[in-house]
Amino acid sequence: MGDSFHEQLMEDSAFLKAERRLDTELVDKLILQLNRIYPQILTDKEATKFRNLDVPTSVRLGELLTYLQGKGEEACREFYRALHLHVEEVYYSLPTRLRLRGPIFFLGCFSFAVGMALLYYYGETKVSGGSRALGMAALGLKKKAQEVLIWYTEEGLMK
Repeated sequence: MGDSFHEQLMEDSAFLKAERRLDTELVDKLILQLNRIYPQILTDKEATKFRNLDVPTSVRLGELLTYLQGKGEEACREFYRALHLHVEEVYYSLPTRLRLRGPIFFLGCFSFAVGMALLYYYGETKVSGGSRALGMAALGLKKKAQEVLIWYTEEGLMK
């Protein structure tokens, strides 16, 4: 986490320029977010320039990223905040976000998968009342994991 937002944006720029999910509408949302909330970062005149539809979206995005890097750390941080707000799936796909997860993240995911496999394998014979615990465990997890645990809980109650 030692990288500054400026350094992260330099590293993520190539990915962002090539990202197909950042279409014209989403780039405009990012520009408007920066312009309306932080006019000291992106003035009305600058926002109009970056929203020019005569220029391809990837070019406008590239110019915006270069501009924000020139504005400094605060501008880069606010760009990441806007990206997280409007395009969360792209934000979590960024090379710097994936790098920040590191081996501990993947070890945790692997441990969770092994635990679920063991629970599935031994769950029916050795664990009684486990479905209630699974239902409660689902409360703090992401949506996909919640769905899996709740499905498993419901299947266990129907038997």
